[in-house]
Amino acid sequence: MNSPASTCLAINGERLLQRIAQLAQIGAIDGGGVCRLALTDEDKAGRDQVVSWMRDLGMSVEIDQIGNIIGTRAGRLDAAPVMTGSHIDTVRTGGRYDGNLGVLAGLEVVASLNDADVQLDRPLQVVAFTNEEGARFAPDMMGSLVFQGGLSLQEALDTVGIDGSTVRENLERIGYAGSVPCGQPDVHAYMELHIEQGPVLEHESIDIGAVTGVQGICWLEFEVQGVSNHAGTTPMHLRHDAGVVAQQIGSFVRQLTERYGPPQLGTVGRCELFPNLVNVIPSKAVFTVDLRNVDKASLDQAEQEVLDFARQAAEREGVQIKHRHLARFDPVQFDERLISKVEQHAKDLGCSVKRMPSGAGHDAQMLARSCPTGMIFVPSVRGLSHNPAEFTHDKDLIAGCSILLSTLVELARE
Repeated sequence: MNSPASTCLAINGERLLQRIAQLAQIGAIDGGGVCRLALTDEDKAGRDQVVSWMRDLGMSVEIDQIGNIIGTRAGRLDAAPVMTGSHIDTVRTGGRYDGNLGVLAGLEVVASLNDADVQLDRPLQVVAFTNEEGARFAPDMMGSLVFQGGLSLQEALDTVGIDGSTVRENLERIGYAGSVPCGQPDVHAYMELHIEQGPVLEHESIDIGAVTGVQGICWLEFEVQGVSNHAGTTPMHLRHDAGVVAQQIGSFVRQLTERYGPPQLGTVGRCELFPNLVNVIPSKAVFTVDLRNVDKASLDQAEQEVLDFARQAAEREGVQIKHRHLARFDPVQFDERLISKVEQHAKDLGCSVKRMPSGAGHDAQMLARSCPTGMIFVPSVRGLSHNPAEFTHDKDLIAGCSILLSTLVELARE
């Protein structure tokens, strides 16, 4: 069997960049960004392109029951595959790298192995997971969650999107309602390359992130019901103001993060007041709270503190309050052995490397439930993501893909 050293195994950076640019034309929007919401016509066109590239590389292609695209490069042995990939769906104002890099880097690894005529022991799979973003259908990371068995197929297929149609209807409409069963994956290891989507690597002038895991997340939606009344005639002590309770909870979330200190995060990202008029006391407020932490106990405590404060604030103002969970994922720790491999291959390439957690959710956190999992981060300029201005320098994309190649080759020879 050939070795990387004897064959000068290396990726073709220009080919990788060309594929990234070509896929970015599907669903292109002003500013260099991309809009390919899951299971739309644009997503279908992107899927078709990825499938075409897989077949051009001699890979067998399967579509599972939730629409995940799985391309396989055969190995010498009948063994559990090594898997890499990510997603190609985007948010409405997305960039060209988020998710797409992981899938296209996986294809570049396969192309580079083909160029060098290197055969690996284990099969190598590249997967494009369905609906990672959750921008059209909740929850996010749906495809990888169903793939792993953490969400039932029927529940996922019955999910109603923001336009009133279901996942099932749209999979059938775009021709990606596959037949391969989900829920019991047999994967030797999973490795995902991704842009950081944050400012840390660039700020610290670090080339590569060896991702240690994904922080836990708690999304809460609150609804406060008060009494609408005239802003000029109602004394302050006689008000039942839904808006002021929302503001108090928002301030409490910020104070909580300061009290806990890093790595606790807290955000009120959406807030709607009704009737939303300048001279009317709000009768209703609907808002969200996003809490994140790498430590489960701290995240649980923060959530309980927010819920307790919300109840007390509502009682003081004489209003009703209720809440529901929009999402709840515990922190995930990646495989120490894979983290170390990323570190070593980065150093071998002459890159500086930092161990760091991921602030955003990724398909990798779902795969970590079933197999050893790791991630490679490359810097995001100004930390921008979910933004048409999302950008990563070519040299960093190429370095990340090179480290992915070395790591996957090593794993596929185990």
